[in-house]
Amino acid sequence: MGPRLSDAATAPPEFVRLAAHPLRWRLLTELAYGDFRVRELVERVGEPQNLVSYHLRLLRDGGLVTARRSSFDGRDSYYHLDLEHCAEALAASASALHPALSQALSQSRPVARERSRRIAVLFVCTGNSARSPIAEALLRHHTAGRVTTASAGTSPKPHPHPHAVRVLRESFGIDVSGQRTQHVDDLAGRRFNQVITLCDKAREVCPEFGPRRVHWSMADPSLAGDTGQAGYAAFQHAAADIDTRIRHLMPVLNTPETVARSEP
Repeated sequence: MGPRLSDAATAPPEFVRLAAHPLRWRLLTELAYGDFRVRELVERVGEPQNLVSYHLRLLRDGGLVTARRSSFDGRDSYYHLDLEHCAEALAASASALHPALSQALSQSRPVARERSRRIAVLFVCTGNSARSPIAEALLRHHTAGRVTTASAGTSPKPHPHPHAVRVLRESFGIDVSGQRTQHVDDLAGRRFNQVITLCDKAREVCPEFGPRRVHWSMADPSLAGDTGQAGYAAFQHAAADIDTRIRHLMPVLNTPETVARSEP
């Protein structure tokens, strides 16, 4: 008989311990497609708020979930699933079981074929000058225009913010200098497969453009100031965050059974 492994060696990785609980798994799957407030998660999982809050705290402590104060109602917080951290933790868990599993996960998968029905995505924030035009440009860029992409604001500024134009040019090689903002009313009558709000305020007043709506709770980088490196750094951070979310969105747009997930 070979040597027995120590208890430490056989203990499941933290990701497995956290995700294996049925309620925590439900919370993770709900947050995988958008950001929600506690009361919304309570409605979706059908469990008491104190229990949901307890398990959300465990997920936050484990680094799988983050939270930020709502810019619409400061008494609320939006919870967000850190998919990048989840991917790293999942790969580490696979490696803990057997190194070959980690190698299998790291192998690139074939790119899904373009769907026959063209997908249309709308990004909405308040001013349509920072978050939503950045998201629009990045999705169009990463899909090479195969996805119909638009952005609008509930109270749009006259033009995209100069820092938004600059960060897209310098970080991604995208030129939106000639782009103009638009009001959500300008899109009245159009239908979109996916509507994504990036502003807590805009989420509350965004018109219906289709059955599928997702919320990304993101701070407005323009509030950091219009001049100086500090103001530009806020746009760099926002663009990097949006780019990560866009890359996670792209497989969803190619998967019929997941693109249908939406807010209640």
